Amino acid sequence: MPADRPAPAAAPPAPSARRRRARLLVPLALLVVWLGLGGAFGSYAGRLGEVATNDRAAFLPRSAESTEAARLGAGFRAGDSLPVIVVWESRTGPLDDTRRSAAEQALHAAAALPGATGRVSPAVPAADGRALQGVVQLRADLGRETGDTVRAVRALAEGVPDTTVGLAGPAAILADLGGAFAGIDGLLLGVALGVVLLILLAVYRAVLLPLLVILGAVFALGIACALVYLLADHGLVTVDGQIQGLLSILVIGAATDYGLLLSARFREELHLHGDRFAALRTAWRQSVEPITASGATVALGLLVLLLSDLTNNRALGPVGAIGIGCAVLSALTFLPAALVLAGRAAYWPSRPAADGRAPVHAVWARVAALVARRPRALWAASLAVLAALAALAPTLDAGGVPQSELFVKAQPSAAGQRLLSAHFPGGSGNPAVVIAAADRSEAVTAAAAAVPGVAAVRATTAGAPGGAPLVVDGRVRLEATLTDPADSDAAIATVHRLRQAVHAVPGADTLVGGYTAQQDDTRTTAARDRTLITPVVLLCVLAVLVLLLRSLVAPVLLAATVGLSYLATLGVSAVVFPHVFGFSAVDPSVPLYGYVFLVALGVDYNIFLMTRVREEALRSGTREGVLRGLTATGGVITSAGVVLAATFAALGVIPLAFLAQIAFIVAFGVLLDTLLVRSLLVPALVRDLGDRVWWPARTGRAVPGAAPAVPEPAGERVGPGI
Repeated sequence: MPADRPAPAAAPPAPSARRRRARLLVPLALLVVWLGLGGAFGSYAGRLGEVATNDRAAFLPRSAESTEAARLGAGFRAGDSLPVIVVWESRTGPLDDTRRSAAEQALHAAAALPGATGRVSPAVPAADGRALQGVVQLRADLGRETGDTVRAVRALAEGVPDTTVGLAGPAAILADLGGAFAGIDGLLLGVALGVVLLILLAVYRAVLLPLLVILGAVFALGIACALVYLLADHGLVTVDGQIQGLLSILVIGAATDYGLLLSARFREELHLHGDRFAALRTAWRQSVEPITASGATVALGLLVLLLSDLTNNRALGPVGAIGIGCAVLSALTFLPAALVLAGRAAYWPSRPAADGRAPVHAVWARVAALVARRPRALWAASLAVLAALAALAPTLDAGGVPQSELFVKAQPSAAGQRLLSAHFPGGSGNPAVVIAAADRSEAVTAAAAAVPGVAAVRATTAGAPGGAPLVVDGRVRLEATLTDPADSDAAIATVHRLRQAVHAVPGADTLVGGYTAQQDDTRTTAARDRTLITPVVLLCVLAVLVLLLRSLVAPVLLAATVGLSYLATLGVSAVVFPHVFGFSAVDPSVPLYGYVFLVALGVDYNIFLMTRVREEALRSGTREGVLRGLTATGGVITSAGVVLAATFAALGVIPLAFLAQIAFIVAFGVLLDTLLVRSLLVPALVRDLGDRVWWPARTGRAVPGAAPAVPEPAGERVGPGI
């Protein structure tokens, strides 16, 4: 028990002045190295946007039919292009010839914009006579300039009098994505660091310590971003705004958590040692194993994403693992150097005294006393709550986010799509694409046109619409406009029928792609990834826990409780997303991301707890040791959980549904795991099982005459922590 741990034996003689100066050389050298690295690479934290792409086509399933169709379909365009669909809706009755002529002039003017390819369609009237649509092809390599060009197209389109203008299609969506991610380098980072700093100041009531922890996280992020920048610049990884944001949050959250564990142990040891160097040696030695194991579980969990067939999942694996590695390196080198140089001043205005009694938080002493009295009732009640919430998990719809819900806030592309769907077939602007052998084009066209749910089929031509089909490498490209919105389940059902129909044409060698097919293939691939990756991540986590705890029972116990916590989080999300946030469904990758983050990060806190329990069990036996470990680590682990939840919640500043869903799942799951699983469920189970938790080892053996596990809270000095 930290409050009654015996003080070290007689303190060694005070070191000489020369020896004191020599002992300062290593931390000073480490500090200089880290300051140099921070100065050299710190700017990269704001430069990942230079090598990021938000083109959704770059993140398709690698082996899917729609991906191959997109690859072959690119050859039918004179230079790759990105369409923006312009819709004019009349505000004063049917459109007359004057406004139609103005729309044609606007389209031809848009063709001359610097970012356009020069190719536009005519203004096509709707069947009800109250709307027109035209397509302007933009260069696909515009990158960040796409938004400027789309705004220029809108400005020209708004010259048509008495009409409401909407822009839809891939270019409009990409422009909105660029706007959504515009603040990811500055706004997200600033909010995350600001929230973490406020929490640390409130919890630890110290001035210098929070700044040292934050500085270590910033240094780690700078190096991680520099490494990822180099990899992305050489085409070794693909980075988009989502991965960019997740990397920042992962590094800040992990580096802060690891820093809190080390700094809390250093503070404890300062009470037991008069010498700060001796205190740091003990703190570092007792912290290096859990910090390294925690980093390993997260990094391995992320690297398992390399098994995914979705390119963005595969990219997150090495990118996230690099970030975690940098966080561990910073926590074990920069922060120890800074802490030993600052000494007790790091905790100012409090000043840990070398009195042989480490601080104990009274709240956690009471929690430990509750676990000691009613362990079986506590773990049974906790399991019942988690099981009830987990029962709702199957109701979470991971079928994909509709285009209208891609963004948390209203965006112009969503409004444009609604305007387009109101007057034209629901799939206008996002047709299904059929690639087929040129000598079977008529049969394929007839088969596609006969499919229920297909409104029209037309071939890509070399010149004006209605001309001969363009043939590239013996193939033709057909566009099948669907009657239902391209992101709807009805459209996906139509694509299934379309694939069956055109695949049945002998010798046609057909492939069906387009937005709807991509959505369907992504959904199928995501389900396959979950089936494959989920058990592999669990095995990696179990392997690390077995090596760390030298046990089989404890790792299985910890992994099972974290897995149940994850399912409970999905159950809560299934209720909260539709009824609170208004999400009708979640992105297919969200459950997998949530699983990897929550299992790996959730096990972190159990690692912090159980390594301390194992340490205390060697002194006083398992049943006493778990109470001592809970009391000693309760404050710092809860603080770390709150910090990590807050950093992931900061993703909410980016108005994208995918990140908002990830933010809620991870933030809620971390809090559930920290406050219920690690604080009550695991300690109660370990208390009830006793030494059996270490099987086949025999770690827990009570030491004769050991002090009581949980002292009375009254009169104890309160340490930092929640």
